[in-house]
Amino acid sequence: MAATPHILLVEDDPTTSEFMRAALETLPATVAVARSQSEALATEGRFDLCLVDANLPDGRGDALLARLRARQPALPALAHTADPSPGLHAALCASGFAAVVVKPVGAASLRQAARDALQARTPPETAAIRTCSDEVPVWDDAAALSALGGNHDHLQTLRGLFLQELDAQAAAIEAALAANDLPGAHQQLHRLRASSGFVGAARLHAATKTLDASLPDRAAQAEFHAAWQQTRA
Repeated sequence: MAATPHILLVEDDPTTSEFMRAALETLPATVAVARSQSEALATEGRFDLCLVDANLPDGRGDALLARLRARQPALPALAHTADPSPGLHAALCASGFAAVVVKPVGAASLRQAARDALQARTPPETAAIRTCSDEVPVWDDAAALSALGGNHDHLQTLRGLFLQELDAQAAAIEAALAANDLPGAHQQLHRLRASSGFVGAARLHAATKTLDASLPDRAAQAEFHAAWQQTRA
């Protein structure tokens, strides 16, 4: 960790922003504050850490992180939100944040999460900090092989078939959601839950299950889309 790290704090609420800025400065750290995505992108210099609100007046936090990392690829990042939704937290984790800080958060917990991120450590899971290190793996070979009696060749054959169909299935789900056809989305999700489970596509299976249980939750849709792209990569 730098002797005096430079932190970018993106938060649109003035009271929350001032509280978080004051807490972080006692690390000690130098804190640059931005109220929006556009202000954050206009801030010059390199940062040792960024803390990004999940929802900003001019965009989403995950989109901002992608743009910040386009110019500083290894930038550590924490998301923060007052929304306790597990679906949203999972989507933020999938987009690259190291942890999600759930507001309101105490100053000590916020500082510890920042220290951990600055030192590339996994922060401990608490009521206020949702860590992203416990993400479900993209592929769970052990579970799939157990279901198939340890037959590696059969697993590879099934995964090949699964991946051939995946894009069409996922696109059909997203099209049904866009048309507000929840019964159609549910039917497609039910099929994908079964097939993803058979081949050990663990992250997609978990995201499919979450979305099916929370239709038409936007955060769960984002988690599903991210898991789809990670599985097909």
